[in-house]
Amino acid sequence: MRMWKAWEMETRTSEYQFAQDPERFRFARDTSFGRRHLSFWSHSTILLWTVSFFRQFVRSVPKVDYLTLRYGFIIAHLAPQNQANFDFQQYIKRSLEEDFKVVVGISPLIWLFAVLFLLFNTHGWQSYLWLPFIPLIIILLVGTKLQVIITKMGLRIQERGEVVQGTPLVQPADDLFWFNRPRVLLYLIHFVLFQNAFQLALFVWSWYEYGFQSCFHENTKDVAIGISMGVLIQILCSYVTLPLYALVTQMGSTMKPTIFNKNVAKALHTWHQTARKHIKQKCHSDSVGPVSSQPSTPLQGTSPVHLLHYYKNEIDSVETSSRISSYNTQPWEKGSPQLSCLQNDPSSTQQARNNHTIEGRVASEQVKNKEGLVPQTHLFQHKVDIPSADF
Repeated sequence: MRMWKAWEMETRTSEYQFAQDPERFRFARDTSFGRRHLSFWSHSTILLWTVSFFRQFVRSVPKVDYLTLRYGFIIAHLAPQNQANFDFQQYIKRSLEEDFKVVVGISPLIWLFAVLFLLFNTHGWQSYLWLPFIPLIIILLVGTKLQVIITKMGLRIQERGEVVQGTPLVQPADDLFWFNRPRVLLYLIHFVLFQNAFQLALFVWSWYEYGFQSCFHENTKDVAIGISMGVLIQILCSYVTLPLYALVTQMGSTMKPTIFNKNVAKALHTWHQTARKHIKQKCHSDSVGPVSSQPSTPLQGTSPVHLLHYYKNEIDSVETSSRISSYNTQPWEKGSPQLSCLQNDPSSTQQARNNHTIEGRVASEQVKNKEGLVPQTHLFQHKVDIPSADF
């Protein structure tokens, strides 16, 4: 994956721009991406899965796949004025770091599988002949599926037309993944890595606690198969499956919250929590006393838009992220005090709508005048006070 940084820098060179001339017409099968993925075997399900299975062992992420998927992601999710400066490699890196929190986590379901592993690892079950191979089969299946997804995106290019203009354009979609959920692949990788680590840890613990001559290690085949499978799975995950996963799972229908870097995401989360707190306080004050005369629209310098446009380099794409990104914002639930407060006060609801409209226009003009950007949608904000130190 370190090579991806060099590939990303190459996209900013004039040679790359010339090679991706949008005025050049070619047959889809004659492009570099087409020659790799559009062949006689790609139209047969059995041959497709067979070729994809073996292909993951030979440079699982070649340069042509990275550049083509990068181009499809940028065209699908970013506005034209933000496409040239977007760092796809850094976005993948932040996404993988966020997914790492899931990989190292432990859930009750994972512990259930660990208990089953211990129960099956008893005398008479011959578990050493089949139990260590379950994580290996799963990780190979995941790698094959990721290769199949790339080829299917190439087939969809050909279905739209035999001739392509410029770079072949892949279209991200959730229906390419199992159950229309790219995150299912992460849970499978999580299970494999946990089971592999648990198996190796059990071997080390039993060796340290009881010695190598104990009944835990009386079967040499069990020890040899367990250790060899553990090392093999670790290598496959590191050099084959994780790079494929990091790239291909970006081809879902939505972007991830990591489209913002860590500092901006933290500031947006702080702003969101502060806004919720202010709404609760206002509802409480309205229920025990007169309505506050404090204005409900953001003041100069307190709106997130006002703060964010001073940190243009910290954001990969502000306006497109707001219209496409799947950033989690914890919606109000039915019956919550915030919603009931607004429902019981029609005047405050109408006032909030008017204020939101005014603030959206002001925010749009600020971004347009100071940054030269044309926002995709109006941004509506509540009055919050976020110290600039959060940025």
